[in-house]
Amino acid sequence: MEPLKEMFNKRFYTQFAAEFKRVDKNFKSDQFIKEMLLGIEPLSLNERMRKTSHTLKNYLPPDYKKTITIMRQVIQNTPRGYTNLVFPDFVSIYGHDDVDTSLDALKHFTQFGSSEFGIREFLKRDFTKTIKVMNAWAKDKNAHVRRLASEGSRPRLPWSFKLDEVIKNPKSTQSILEALKADDELYVRKSVANHLNDHSKDNTDFMLQVLKAWDKKHPHTAWIVKHASRSLIKKGNANSLALFDFEKDPKIRIQNFKILKPKINLGQNLEFAFELVSEKTKTQKLVVDYIIHYRKKGKELSPKVFKLKEIDLNAKETISISKKQMMKDFTTRKHFAGEHFLEIQVNGKVYSKLKFSLSI
Repeated sequence: MEPLKEMFNKRFYTQFAAEFKRVDKNFKSDQFIKEMLLGIEPLSLNERMRKTSHTLKNYLPPDYKKTITIMRQVIQNTPRGYTNLVFPDFVSIYGHDDVDTSLDALKHFTQFGSSEFGIREFLKRDFTKTIKVMNAWAKDKNAHVRRLASEGSRPRLPWSFKLDEVIKNPKSTQSILEALKADDELYVRKSVANHLNDHSKDNTDFMLQVLKAWDKKHPHTAWIVKHASRSLIKKGNANSLALFDFEKDPKIRIQNFKILKPKINLGQNLEFAFELVSEKTKTQKLVVDYIIHYRKKGKELSPKVFKLKEIDLNAKETISISKKQMMKDFTTRKHFAGEHFLEIQVNGKVYSKLKFSLSI
């Protein structure tokens, strides 16, 4: 599979420059393309994006407002996707002397890509002003703008720095979450849930208080509450389990737990099966997960919890569960040869453990 950084290649820059030339006749497209391709090969995905922002500065008008006017027109005719993050990245670097123009530009740009990273530089420099604007965005008619209000203010947005202001004062984004807690767009609700899941790592009590107060009869709100609680449920947090009536102290046992092939190669399935046995005289609501302890480059192991299923296990009932998982490399995970471990977890408690060997 082609590396993600190859999104920023000669073909992209040729089309990109042509759009700028169409809007700004003074744009020197050939020189821009040549400068962009010079030394780009070893650069990572984000390094290529940052070089694009820096290089654009040299080919656009020195007047910031004029530059933003050009960029607002250009982005409307560029392919939607990650490469459009160049526009908010540019604003995050060069837009701090004209915050009003910059925030309005980020609102526009997010409708064609995402301004979730660009907005964070403004939150870091002037949190009060920026979060006030984002509260207004949470009520915008455009779903991309509403999502930006939540996603951009996440305490622990992946691929970005932590927002210490939000971690220290989680209530600072609560009004945004309240405005979006029953949003019609799943795209927005996912962001709200992820925002709350971030809070669960630093401000667990606050996050649980918010969820307890929400009307979970509304299906959209109920979905957010469940998705936001995933990390705490995996950890067996008693208060989080109670939100969904999961058994706090399950009475079960695991039997006939086996890995079908204890020795597998990269690209093959890890297959396992077990029986879940109730030792209680009433129905138990359970969330069943499995944990793979991946071998890292050294001798260390890195555990990863995977969701298996949620069940209502009847009194003294026995059910059979099986699962296949492909062991292959992803952009987010590289496998290493050696001994791995597999565990079964029920309501946050580990019950059984087996080992298997992976060959590369």
